[in-house]
Amino acid sequence: MDVFNIFYQSHAGSWAILVLFFVISCIFKRQKVTPMITRLFYLIMLISGIGMLVKLNFPLMYIVKGILAIGLIGMMEMIMGRLRRNQPTMMFWIILVILLALIVCMGYGVISF
Repeated sequence: MDVFNIFYQSHAGSWAILVLFFVISCIFKRQKVTPMITRLFYLIMLISGIGMLVKLNFPLMYIVKGILAIGLIGMMEMIMGRLRRNQPTMMFWIILVILLALIVCMGYGVISF
């Protein structure tokens, strides 16, 4: 099996599971297990993404996608923290949706440069 394919499959799977655990963490704000699992999937997603970047020789579009993904992770963390402290999160949700849409469109080739 090709190393790139291993990175790709773990990356795609970790994104799906990451979004699922993020939603669960937002619904059940006071428990501490799913935020930790969410952070584990941040790491899996980042490592597999960097592995794919190395295998593809760092194309600019995927570098931009990676930077946007790091911003998305920041938004997820800010939303979870602010929800726990009962602070307003609407602006962060809007940014999160925009970043997620951009990243998904770049991943599926809808946006390319």
